[in-house]
Amino acid sequence: MTPTGTRTRRAATGALMGLALGDALGFPTEFSAVPAILAKCGPWREMKLPTPAFVTDDTQMTLAFARALRASLADGALDPRRLARETGDAFVLWYRDPENNRAPGTTCLTACATLERLDRPREPWQRASRTESKGCGANMRVAPIALVPGLTAQERAGAAQTQAALTHGHPTALAASDLTAHAIHLLADGADPAGLVGRLRSYAFDHRDSYHHAWLGDLWSYGQDATPEAYIARGFDDCLAALDRVRDALAAPSPETDPCLTTGDGWVAEEALATALHCFLLFPDEPVTALRRAACTRGDSDSIACLTGAFAGAHLGPGAWPASWTGRIEYRAELLRFGALWDA
Repeated sequence: MTPTGTRTRRAATGALMGLALGDALGFPTEFSAVPAILAKCGPWREMKLPTPAFVTDDTQMTLAFARALRASLADGALDPRRLARETGDAFVLWYRDPENNRAPGTTCLTACATLERLDRPREPWQRASRTESKGCGANMRVAPIALVPGLTAQERAGAAQTQAALTHGHPTALAASDLTAHAIHLLADGADPAGLVGRLRSYAFDHRDSYHHAWLGDLWSYGQDATPEAYIARGFDDCLAALDRVRDALAAPSPETDPCLTTGDGWVAEEALATALHCFLLFPDEPVTALRRAACTRGDSDSIACLTGAFAGAHLGPGAWPASWTGRIEYRAELLRFGALWDA
């Protein structure tokens, strides 16, 4: 167990590997009810990683964001406009990739198609954002910004929200992405999992009406809110309600019950955060069990499991994962390269 306050050794590698493993484990179970999963896979505590261990668009878009971050940081400082441009370009490349055939979400596809058509920067990226959508595509891919060393808290939050907003412009998508990145960052820095939900709730309260103008521009004006502060507060309020459900579920833990029944099915961003936290915190020092619990759910199993894996890997490092699994995960070489780049 990582001592409180001691940074996890090779946290970036652990989190990225955990994300991909969770994604691959949940890929075959997405869209299935729990009885059907059990009939297909056997007891959930014994679920095996599929062969071959293919991932979904969750890992693909995570890697796209990682490539954009690496390019954005080539000159040192993280500039909001450059990050938005590089990330938009990376998402369009993903959109056009023949390997993008893993049932990607409609919002991501629609927004990326619009990004491709825009004459940027004359036409701002905000025109592509789907301000009505708070799908979990916003935060399934946010982990890289939590793992880059040396960033300020404002850079991490601004970048987390911007990468979400390029496709999912609903304020809850932005807030959930910010909180997901903050959770991974805290765990990599050695935070005690037992206090994680409380620290995330405090963060949400403290940043409830903080709109990142330099990063988001006039995105808020594309929505229904009177002010930028009202826009982002609406998102954090949704996330606070989701975090309260996690807190209540863990007050009387029930590991054999589908976590989606208490913290949500994970199709939307705040529920993906909440249910992934729920699965991780049921088994904070049993990472493979946490992944299996996340994959055996009635909801968006691959996204729930990929975030669960990012939390567990940030907490415990790459030693959390069986070598027989990490040795055959799709995109292994690139995941390891980014892990090595950002491991502190």
